[in-house]
Amino acid sequence: MLVNGKKLRVLTAMVTPMKADLSVDYEKAALLADFLINNGSDGLVVSGTTGESPTLTKEEKLKLFSVVKDASGGRAAIIAGTGGNDTASSIDFTKKAEKLGVDGCMLVTPYYNKPPQAGLIRHFTMIAKETKLPILLYVVPGRTSVNMLAETTVALAKQCDNIIAVKEASGSLDQAAEIVAGAPKGFSVLSGDDNLTIPLMSVGGDGIVSVASHVCGREVHEMVYAFAEGKAQKAAELHRRLLPVFKAMFVTTNPIPVKAALSLVGIDAGPVRPPLVDLTDAEMAKVKAAMRAAGLME
Repeated sequence: MLVNGKKLRVLTAMVTPMKADLSVDYEKAALLADFLINNGSDGLVVSGTTGESPTLTKEEKLKLFSVVKDASGGRAAIIAGTGGNDTASSIDFTKKAEKLGVDGCMLVTPYYNKPPQAGLIRHFTMIAKETKLPILLYVVPGRTSVNMLAETTVALAKQCDNIIAVKEASGSLDQAAEIVAGAPKGFSVLSGDDNLTIPLMSVGGDGIVSVASHVCGREVHEMVYAFAEGKAQKAAELHRRLLPVFKAMFVTTNPIPVKAALSLVGIDAGPVRPPLVDLTDAEMAKVKAAMRAAGLME
């Protein structure tokens, strides 16, 4: 994903730190952003699924965008999660984020109202016309109940110059490959699943919007760039080493495991907001075992 002239291959879908009273901890958000950038993230996606976007107010999101942007100091691209299931509201919110100086926006396929493919094209083109920000589309049918077909993504990439990438979390390598084959030159396909990063790159993808990079950012960065530089064997070895961690981050609903895992590397991101619940002791044991297996903790 090319933003501000820089190719972004490893973006972290950043969690939103919370205080014990479940208010957003902006001070820790700034510290976490700095930590992630220092540990291999080319960019940060703020207020996506992993950032608990469904339970954040628009005011909280806008403040997060500003805090994280300031903390980055221009060292990494800040991509604001501004998409929703109401086109007019998404346009308005994207404009507000743009005024704050974010480097791009991520727009998820509308959830719950289940638009047909023609509706998806209308939704995204309407937003794209109202912003100059680079746009990262986000396809995650497991969350939204609607898949955006490869032909739809390709059509959007061709129609809108500022739609420059897609986060593909459909789980379908066929779909990813079809997008790579049909999209204009320079359009990026990023994996939305850590465990499919290297498989997706093998069919022409560019990198990952990662959850696991919270706890193994340097390793994920090394893995992705090794593959991009033609060192497939090294990338595969890193993939196999990190696979237990990739899987452990989804022992239950994201971002519950990764928030808990951060505590194992010395970062307190606090609790999750209801309706999510914190990790059980049994689930935490699985996360710890995976971290040990990958050599990330004793």
